[in-house]
Amino acid sequence: MSDSHLTFYSPSSILALVPVFFIFFILIKRKQTKPRLNLPPGNMGWPFLGETIGYLKPYSATTIGEFMEQHIARYGTIYKSKLFGEPAIVSADAGLNRFILQNEGKLFECSYPRSIGGILGKWSMLVLVGDMHRDMRVISLNFLSHARLRTHLLKEVEKHTLLVLNSWNQNCTFSAQDEAKKFTFNLMAKHIMSMDPGEIETEQLKKEYVTFMKGVVSAPLNLPGTAYRKALKSRSTILKFIEGKMEERVKRIEEGNESLEEDDLLNWVLKHSNLSTEQILDLILSLLFAGHETSSVAIALAIYFLPGCPQAMQQLREEHSEIARAKKEAGEVELTWEDYKRMEFTHCVVNETLRLGNVVRFLHRKALKDVNYKGYDIPCGWKVLPVIAAVHLDPSLFDQPQQFNPWRWQNNGGRGSCPSKSAANNNFLPFGGGSRLCAGSELAKLEMAVFIHYLILNYHWELAETDQAFAYPFVDFPKGLPIRVQAHSLI
Repeated sequence: MSDSHLTFYSPSSILALVPVFFIFFILIKRKQTKPRLNLPPGNMGWPFLGETIGYLKPYSATTIGEFMEQHIARYGTIYKSKLFGEPAIVSADAGLNRFILQNEGKLFECSYPRSIGGILGKWSMLVLVGDMHRDMRVISLNFLSHARLRTHLLKEVEKHTLLVLNSWNQNCTFSAQDEAKKFTFNLMAKHIMSMDPGEIETEQLKKEYVTFMKGVVSAPLNLPGTAYRKALKSRSTILKFIEGKMEERVKRIEEGNESLEEDDLLNWVLKHSNLSTEQILDLILSLLFAGHETSSVAIALAIYFLPGCPQAMQQLREEHSEIARAKKEAGEVELTWEDYKRMEFTHCVVNETLRLGNVVRFLHRKALKDVNYKGYDIPCGWKVLPVIAAVHLDPSLFDQPQQFNPWRWQNNGGRGSCPSKSAANNNFLPFGGGSRLCAGSELAKLEMAVFIHYLILNYHWELAETDQAFAYPFVDFPKGLPIRVQAHSLI
């Protein structure tokens, strides 16, 4: 045997290899002892992209889309996928969706794509988590309290509704979606910064905001000429404008020259919070976004659905005519909170519009730790997408879910079968749920009801062109929902 062979098999060489074999043994042992995850069935799709393109393909807003239909049929209501560049669990299951929302901050937390935070701001309520989100939400809830809705906001909603409706000409055709957005933007601009509709600065801010919104709902490509790049530029312009308003307001507060008319969110935040300038800017921008966009889409959806249901239109006419006649006999002009509470069928229409239209299609969450639900494992760090629309359009939960049927929300069920009141409440989550329940949910319903009240009393309308709501996944009418109106009076 040669010396070289002796050297290869020498004791010192064998001992040198022991740590390597030991590490290899430990790794193999760990792999063998690690429990195998029981993930839901599904398909991870292409590398990096996964199934994102198919998931985001536009479809009719009153459906869940071909992608979801095929995946639910093949894998069930809980399945795995790769979306937005991350492994994900998609839930069309009512129980799991409630479980996710009820365990916010414990097992799951908000986790929107980075591009959303980049355009809305790192202090936006949409992307914040933990204590900071709680503090921001408390500010919003204080300013949107039940007492303030009754004493202040109802009057503002009524005023801005009439401002828009009174501008409509007889037999004219226009975009109902644009009119709804005009109403909600003017209301929020007044509510947040005491800006009056029609003023030059209000119109300039609105113009920048439209550009900003186009970028929020576009592909996050920060390249010259893209909607996203233009939106970032508009965001900067909007924030400079808001900061200028802040500086003016701080100066007036210090000098004691506050106006009683400036009982707005900006004043409240400056006087009652310890937020930094950057935090206030992002808070105001995010509230302008949330308060304007979702409410305007919901109002446009109601305008779209109602002509297709003549019985609902007739019942609304009867309900609002009765309220208007009672007010006339009492010598009252402005709506009261009692009037709003009497709009019982209108509340059914609001609920049905939100259920069928699904302004918010799904939510972004991620698992904070390994979670097991009904035998399925949800690994820590995975994205979790509770699809609210899939539950609202589930035929096992809502009878004939594609049909616009406001009577399903009446206590006695009205026309056709309907889920029990408790079941409907448990499965109906148009504003999310848990600790991140939308702070403006009651204001949104108030806006819809008051707008419907005056629309029904003063106008007959019809669709001027064929149009329908699409989910991109944000809900939008491709043609802007063109309608033709004729003035009338039911009083």
